[in-house]
Amino acid sequence: MSNTDTPLVLVVGATGHTGGSIVKGLLASGKFRVAALVRPASQSKPVTEELRASGVEIRLGDLKDGIPKLKEALAGVDIVISSVLAWILEDQKDLFRAAKEVGVKRVVPCDFATPGKPGVRDLHDTKLDIRAFVEEIGVPHTVIDIGWWMQLILPLPTRSQAPEPIKAMTYTVHAGGKQKVLVTDLRHVGDFVARIIADPRTVNKAVMVWEDELTELEIHELGERVSGEADVLKSKRIYVSEEDIIKGAADAKAALAKDPANPFAIARKIWTEYEHSMFVLGENSLESAKALGYLDARELYPDFPKHPLSEFAEEFYRQDEPASHWLRGF
Repeated sequence: MSNTDTPLVLVVGATGHTGGSIVKGLLASGKFRVAALVRPASQSKPVTEELRASGVEIRLGDLKDGIPKLKEALAGVDIVISSVLAWILEDQKDLFRAAKEVGVKRVVPCDFATPGKPGVRDLHDTKLDIRAFVEEIGVPHTVIDIGWWMQLILPLPTRSQAPEPIKAMTYTVHAGGKQKVLVTDLRHVGDFVARIIADPRTVNKAVMVWEDELTELEIHELGERVSGEADVLKSKRIYVSEEDIIKGAADAKAALAKDPANPFAIARKIWTEYEHSMFVLGENSLESAKALGYLDARELYPDFPKHPLSEFAEEFYRQDEPASHWLRGF
C-alpha cells in the first residue's frame, strides 16, 4: 500500500490530553497518516513542535474559520476526530458541515466521557445535540465514550501536593459507593480509537471503551490498600448522601444562573452533575451503556490487552506526584 493509500486522519484538539493520546495511538497502529488542526497562534508552541517531530502533519486553522476555509483544511482527509474543549463543542458543527461537503468518510465527534441519558448533565446534552446534528446532515460517524480516567479515580496519598479541595474530591464516597464505575487508562484511549475507526462494524454506532469496572467503594478500598496508607486514607473518607448530591447539583445550577461567567461556578456545576449521573443514577456502568445502545469495545476486540485498575494503581502510587493530571487540568 502506498503512503497516499493509507487513510488520513485529522485530529482536532491534538494538543490536549485526550487528543494527544489519540494521536499516539493512531501513529503506533501504523495504519494511518495523521494530521492535526492547530490554531495559527499555537503553531510554534512546544506541544505543536512535538507533534510535528512525531510525524504529524500540522494544518493551520480554527473551528470558527467558516466552512470554505475548513474545507481547505480537510483536503484529502478520510476521517475526522474531534477532541475539543467543553466550551467550544457547538463550534464543531461547521467542521462537520465541511466534512460532509468534501466527502470525509467518517467523523468522530467529541464525546470521550461517560454515557448517560439526556436531561441529567447539560454538558452531555450538548454532546447529544452534536450527535443528533451529525446524524441529521448524514455524515458517517462513530461515537466513542471512555468512562472515567483511571488517572482521576483513586484516592490521593497524603504526600500529594494537590490542594486540599482536590484531595477531598478523591476521598469522597458518594451515596454509599454502591454504583459501578467504568474506568480507562487515558494512555490507552488512542489505542482503542485506532481499532474502532478501522472497524466497519462501528460506523454510525456508539462504542463504550473501558478497561475495568468496580463500585466506587471497591475503588477506595483498592487505593487505600495499594497506597500503603490504608488506615490513614480510610479515615479521610468523606461520605456524601444521595440527597446531598442532588441538592449540591441544584445549588450549583442556581449559583451559575446568578453569575454565568464565573469559572468556579461553571466547574462546580459540571462536577455536581457528573456526581449525580455516576454515583446516584449509575450511568457510568456497562449495563447502562448497553441499555443506551453502545457496542462494548471489550467484546469487539477481545484480544486487546487487559489492564485492570489494580495494575494501574501499583504504578499510580509509585509516582512522585500522583495528582499530576488533576494539577494540569483536564
